[in-house]
Amino acid sequence: MATKFTASQSVEIAVPQQAIPIQHYLRQPQRLVNALVDQRRIQQLSEEVFRLKMRPLSFMSLSIQPTVDMRVWSESNGTIYLRSVGCEILGFEYINQRFSLNLRGYLSPYHLNTGTRLEGRADLVVQVDLPPPFSLTPKPILETTGNGLLKSVLLTVKQRLLHQLLVDYRQWVILQTQEKTLGNNDTQLPILNID
Repeated sequence: MATKFTASQSVEIAVPQQAIPIQHYLRQPQRLVNALVDQRRIQQLSEEVFRLKMRPLSFMSLSIQPTVDMRVWSESNGTIYLRSVGCEILGFEYINQRFSLNLRGYLSPYHLNTGTRLEGRADLVVQVDLPPPFSLTPKPILETTGNGLLKSVLLTVKQRLLHQLLVDYRQWVILQTQEKTLGNNDTQLPILNID
């Protein structure tokens, strides 16, 4: 029995003024991925594609662990996009063969008189052909449970984004400005007086 689950999540973040505009930070997709997900669960496959091993998810009596390949890229205006390009369910071959995941999202900077804001949205759709015992469960119950699970996944990502993105952006600005300062002073080496 094929069942479709959906969830969406929007986000708005006020960006504190820094020495380097956030658009420069957003042109580095790997930084955003590292801010969103624990680095131990990410494998970079190419410049724009990352494999994310999600935490196990419980759906009714099933426990599944999706691995999602995501393409993350940015436009010159600083808008960053993400799209799922592949998915695998580890350890559950029946569901793996009957499972599709489609994740699409973006995060864009907007300049206002009051400063810069980031606005974004993520849409997640999962389609799965559940094993026979679930065909006895009424479809509205399956859909409500599945939609709630997807919403909780997106909410977790949103909370991490709200907390980690600005922290990582601030650290990146500090690192960039320190490198620039060191680069400007590289002709003057410190002299040590040893008596």
